[in-house]
Amino acid sequence: MRSPEWPVAPLGGVAGNSAAARYGMPPATGPIVGRATPPPAYQPPSGAGATSPPVGKPATPPIPVKILVAGGFGVGKTTTVGAISEIAPLTTEAEMTSAGIGVDDPGARSTKTTTTVAMDFGCVTIDRSLKLYLFGTPGQARFGFMWDDLARGALGALVVVDSARLDDCFPAVDFFERAGLPFVVGVNAFDGRLALELGEIRWALAIGDHVPLVQFDARDRLSVRDALLVVLDRALERATRDRSA
Repeated sequence: MRSPEWPVAPLGGVAGNSAAARYGMPPATGPIVGRATPPPAYQPPSGAGATSPPVGKPATPPIPVKILVAGGFGVGKTTTVGAISEIAPLTTEAEMTSAGIGVDDPGARSTKTTTTVAMDFGCVTIDRSLKLYLFGTPGQARFGFMWDDLARGALGALVVVDSARLDDCFPAVDFFERAGLPFVVGVNAFDGRLALELGEIRWALAIGDHVPLVQFDARDRLSVRDALLVVLDRALERATRDRSA
């Protein structure tokens, strides 16, 4: 499954999600009042079986697909959703306080000062026929009761992993294995490098060869897109296998 080669959108909140920033369009200099010249008249195609196009028929809306973005605390789930979402992502971030010391450990390399206390939400249109709705799960164990509700209706999941803190991702891997939901393990390359090789990570996580394992950068839109396309391929493969069974 392939998608258009999207350009990298600059950071900057809502401005970064504008059409001009995302597709390199020149900024508008004034309101668009209409065409400079009228459009050419429609000419039906030649041939014996040619018919006029339907008038007033609404375009078919894209198929909605729910995808989870899961993983341990501080691995980059909120960043992943925010990097790819075509709308300003919905986040439920709260400031980390001294009460969380010893409970929430973002890791020694992290500069994280907030944490997700409910979920993240974003969406992205793959093409005219497919639109992804992304739900980011909270990473702390005390919010585990929400995962069953968030997973309801999902077709697949991207489990985000920090290669330097593999222990934190075991609950997410176990959850999706028990739920029977197709998932892909995406190793977030903090600072552009991994603490372990992908083969070593697969061995440490004890995941089978049927589970895709990819490296990506949660800050980069194109990298996140490629990881999500692997999730879609995995879900499509599962659906095709179940239909033929």
